[in-house]
Amino acid sequence: MKQRDYSPLLAQFAEAYAKRSPKSAALHERAVKLMVDGGSNSLRLLHPFSPRLTRAKGAWLQDEDGHRILDFWQGHHANILGHNPEMVTRALAEFFGEGLGLQTGFTDRWQIEVAELICQQTGAERVRFTTTGALATMNAILLARACTGRELVLKVGGGWHGGHPWGLKGVGYHGGFAGMDSAGVPASVNENIIITNYNNTEKLKDHFRQYGDQLACFIVEPVIGGGGLMPAKKEYLQAARELTRKYGALLIFDEVVSGFRFRAGSAAALYGVQPDLMTLGKAIGGGMPVAAVAGRADILRWAGKGGKVKFEGGTYAAHPASMLAGKIFMQHLIDHEATIYPQLFATGAKLREIVTKTFAEENIYVRFAGDRNRDLPGNPMHMLLFPYEEDGELNTPEEVRNPAICDLELGEKVLQLGLLVENVFTVHGLGSNSTAHVEADLEFLGAACHRFAKQVKAFL
Repeated sequence: MKQRDYSPLLAQFAEAYAKRSPKSAALHERAVKLMVDGGSNSLRLLHPFSPRLTRAKGAWLQDEDGHRILDFWQGHHANILGHNPEMVTRALAEFFGEGLGLQTGFTDRWQIEVAELICQQTGAERVRFTTTGALATMNAILLARACTGRELVLKVGGGWHGGHPWGLKGVGYHGGFAGMDSAGVPASVNENIIITNYNNTEKLKDHFRQYGDQLACFIVEPVIGGGGLMPAKKEYLQAARELTRKYGALLIFDEVVSGFRFRAGSAAALYGVQPDLMTLGKAIGGGMPVAAVAGRADILRWAGKGGKVKFEGGTYAAHPASMLAGKIFMQHLIDHEATIYPQLFATGAKLREIVTKTFAEENIYVRFAGDRNRDLPGNPMHMLLFPYEEDGELNTPEEVRNPAICDLELGEKVLQLGLLVENVFTVHGLGSNSTAHVEADLEFLGAACHRFAKQVKAFL
């Protein structure tokens, strides 16, 4: 496959960006003297530097240099209603004004109300709260290993379940997804993680035939995040449910991204599958840090008093302000489910149409990962790809992350920096739309993509 040198174009974009953003550049210089690479989350650290924000509302950001930036990152896909929805910020302001919100270390009614909503909308029997998706998936795996008495964990290549030992294998593509992606992980953990293929039912059956009686669990995202922002096929997840039951393993759905984003509850219900455990995060916090493990009571009792799994929460687990924000946000999604989700899907479909058409006008062929999967009613999350050929499927991380199939540098680095110069913020090939994104915003994105396409055309 032809290798393209985008370094002149990247240098051009970096120069233009640095020239227009001197205040963010100065803050970056301060940051790198104190923090690794200038921050604490690698996805937020762009080259040559990230915009430093002063405001975020709805679909738009404002940075230190006064630029208004159209945002499709939206809180790591958490902000279904856009940044800082008023019903949440108003409730939190009143909460703090009443002398509440920071009384960490006590029980209260808000976490009960959030747990009730989660169980009601997901079919779970019990919930335990924590603060991050990584902690939720780690503890779900601990529970599975404890209650089955088995060692092996099955996960899909390209699936990201957070920065803990069982989540750090099979994430990065290196001709495949077989390797460990971090130093410092014990060799025994590496040996206990089996990598299978997303949306490949036959390969999944093969792995269960080979390892089934040793598997503690199969952990999978119904809509994979870092591996393509694409939905699973219905037959794949239904096969996962049948196989885990047959072989006595637990089925864990990682719904940190997909929970409450495709309906007011779990995406699992859209597939007709009830997992043994599910992990939730992002949207259930209304912009505040909340995560949870939810599922069968007989499994979660292992985390209770007298249980053998030390899933005991943490200082900020079920933080009262986070619980209040989550309750307000989820209740709003439930009350307005009939309008919110059709709007999200319609906006997402329009976004894809505008972007695809815009690039086609410059004779650049683009596609979105998983765009031919019809097992979900719509997808408000979007990974824009620059495939070399117009035919073929793009329904697996192996297809999306293979540099022989897609121009990855163009779809990630070049696109992100080029659109940022045009006041559009993207991550992973684009990101997600919210209910705050209106038609004028999509037109703004289309115009930005058109200017970007004109500049990149000479390199193709």
